[in-house]
Amino acid sequence: MPGMLPGMLSPDHSLSKIARQVDAPRRAVDLVVIHCSASDSGKLLQQGEPGKPGHLNAPKVIDAWHAARGFKRDPKAVRSFSSSLPAIGYHYVIDINGTVWSGRALDEIGAHAQNFNARSVGICLIGGKEREARYTQAQWNSLREVVAMLLVEYGIASALPRRTVGKAYPQGYTMAGGVCGHRDLSPDGNGNGMVEPFEWLKTCPGFDVGAWLKRGMRPDPKHVFQETSK
Repeated sequence: MPGMLPGMLSPDHSLSKIARQVDAPRRAVDLVVIHCSASDSGKLLQQGEPGKPGHLNAPKVIDAWHAARGFKRDPKAVRSFSSSLPAIGYHYVIDINGTVWSGRALDEIGAHAQNFNARSVGICLIGGKEREARYTQAQWNSLREVVAMLLVEYGIASALPRRTVGKAYPQGYTMAGGVCGHRDLSPDGNGNGMVEPFEWLKTCPGFDVGAWLKRGMRPDPKHVFQETSK
C-alpha cells in the first residue's frame, strides 16, 4: 500500500491521511534521494518543550526551515495531506526513535533536490551533522523499510541510479532508476562524468548510499550512533 508502513505517523498522528495516497493519481517516480537534517546525531530535533504551546517536533522544525527559504506547497495539496506542514519539501522524515513522519504526499512533487524533484521521492534522516554521519539503529531499520517499500511500489532497482552525461543537463548529467544520497546529485564541475567528493555541495546524508545498498541496506557500524559515542 503506497505510503503505508507499520507505526507510521503523519504530523498530526493520523494514519488516515497517509492511507489517502492509495487513491491519488500516480506520479512517475524513478529516483529515491536520501537526505539528512544536518543536526546533531542521536539528538531530538525540536523547538520548545513537548506538551506545551509552541512546541515543534522534527517535521515541523524542518517545515519552518523550508518556509524561511521560501518553499511553499500547493494549497490544495496542503488541505488534503499533512495540513500542518505547508512548506516541507520532503516526503518522509525519519526521527531518531525510528518514527517515520509523512511530509508531502507521494504523488506531490517535492522540493528537496534541484533539477530532480519532478520524478523523485525525498527522505530526510534526523541528524547527520558530521561529515561521517551516525544514525540510530532504529533510524536505519526504518530507512530500510521505507526504501524497500518505495522500490517495490515504483519498480526501482536497489542500486545507484544510472547516470547519463550531457551538456544539456543543468548538473552536467541526469540520474534515473535507483537510490542515491543528496550529495550524489551535486554538479559535475570538471565534466568527467562522475561526482567526486571535492565536488559535493553538501555531504548529506553523510554515508555512501551505494555501499549501503550493496550490503543489503545494512549500515556500516561506524555510521551507527551509540549512546556512549562522543
